[in-house]
Amino acid sequence: MKVVWIVSGLVALLVAVAGLVAASPAAALNLLAAVDSRRVAEGQAYGPLARQRYDLYRPAGAAPAGGWPLVLFFYGGAWNRGERADYRFVGEALAARGIVVMVADYRLHPEVRYPDFLRDGAAATAHALAMAGQWGASPRRLVLMGHSAGAYNAAMLALDARWLREAGHRPAVLAGWVGLAGPYDFLPITTPEVQAVFHLPAVPPDSQPIRHVGAAPLPALLAAGLADERVNPLRNTRQLAAALRQQGAPVQLREYAGLDHGRVLAALARPLQGLAPVLDDVAGFVLGLQDTGP
Repeated sequence: MKVVWIVSGLVALLVAVAGLVAASPAAALNLLAAVDSRRVAEGQAYGPLARQRYDLYRPAGAAPAGGWPLVLFFYGGAWNRGERADYRFVGEALAARGIVVMVADYRLHPEVRYPDFLRDGAAATAHALAMAGQWGASPRRLVLMGHSAGAYNAAMLALDARWLREAGHRPAVLAGWVGLAGPYDFLPITTPEVQAVFHLPAVPPDSQPIRHVGAAPLPALLAAGLADERVNPLRNTRQLAAALRQQGAPVQLREYAGLDHGRVLAALARPLQGLAPVLDDVAGFVLGLQDTGP
């Protein structure tokens, strides 16, 4: 009888997933991620505004003596769209590898334009540093991570000291950063929805992460799918990795054959991890970083 219940439950789950894949790929990935959930808080505030909220994921069991590493994740969406709830699979996947994860919302266009979403990211970073101990994480092992537009946010916070300085910190407090399929050198801007975000025609030249490669030689993992037709992986990921290496930054470059812009992130999710070792690479990088000092 127990076997029948288990089989029936699996069938029901697969039927539900099949329906969700057709309607919403993120919902399907999140449904599977929630089977063994590590989400411990939802909709917590890191600031006073409606979009300054986050969800928190934590590994099972007691924290190690020095605290778990901590990842602050920013999602993509061309700075025009996105919800933290759509990225539950990211938090669950990394928490299962022994990493505390904060998945943060931030203000979007048309409510704001560059650089206000970077100020939100800096505020979220300051909050993560302040709360890390209460979460069982180490504030000296904080890693910023993002996908697409979120990778841009992580890059700017890690490389351009202006934004963390406004929040009372500096990039050196970070243990490192991870960029998945990020746009780091995208002038001139040809995508209409992005043009408005960056004040076209008066786009600030220093809005590009590639302009700040000498600002902070932090460890970085830069990864992209070589089949990405939305954000050119050669101009962006490979070029930024080379520029950072020239400045002495320890950079890991990962390029995945056959993965496009979305699948480089989706490969973190339980049913798609066989596409490429993205989860292994990200978790290995984060867990291997040294803390930033006493």
